[in-house]
Amino acid sequence: MKTILSRDDLAHRIAAARESGARIVLANGCFDVLHVGHVRYLAGARELGDILVVGINSDEQVAIQKGLGRPVLPAADRAEIVAALESVTYVTVFEEPTVEQLLLTLKPDVHAKGTDYTAESVPERDVVRSYGGQVAIVGDPKDHSTTEIIARVGGV
Repeated sequence: MKTILSRDDLAHRIAAARESGARIVLANGCFDVLHVGHVRYLAGARELGDILVVGINSDEQVAIQKGLGRPVLPAADRAEIVAALESVTYVTVFEEPTVEQLLLTLKPDVHAKGTDYTAESVPERDVVRSYGGQVAIVGDPKDHSTTEIIARVGGV
């Protein structure tokens, strides 16, 4: 069942899944105007485990990271769209500037990042390694961009 959960509810679900032997994967991002690159990234992340949790940046953090006019869609809408993807098990919105606190709360077996990173350039790699997790790079080449899509349709 795909569900959008608070961090506390998610932590309980993940703890129960882990007790049952499930391998947990966490992916994260803004997911503002979903495109094929997002779909391929999340499908690749799901292949690494039994449960895929997606952390979505809050509206405030997207605005800080992406600039004027962003996000295009509010966090609740972005979460619902991402939760509808076949590869996704759970979605949560996080308010912090980085995904580090979510990683420390859930301690996923794998933290999946897109191909715009390398295993050594992932900002949270030390946090993931601190609890024994691994970082994985998944998805197709970074040929897709929400910013470029918005520009093509006359937005930001």
